[in-house]
Amino acid sequence: MALLITDACINCDVCEPECPNGAISQGQEIYAIDPDKCTECVGHFDRPQCVEVCPVNCITFNPQRRESREELERKYLRLSAPKQASG
Repeated sequence: MALLITDACINCDVCEPECPNGAISQGQEIYAIDPDKCTECVGHFDRPQCVEVCPVNCITFNPQRRESREELERKYLRLSAPKQASG
């Protein structure tokens, strides 16, 4: 599953720089996680780093984006693959 930041977010700014995939950004009112970029840190760390640093525990699994470990690994490989120059 991708992760989701709930409305309990206090905009403390600690999660965004911890995301190795650049999936976290400031939303209209609170931070948001792009589910297409979130791998729950699979391929980078054993545990999601945003969850580790969040002082208010407002980051949870996104029930609308259920993904297996294998799907998260494939997403990590796709996101980390070098971009080919168009020619």
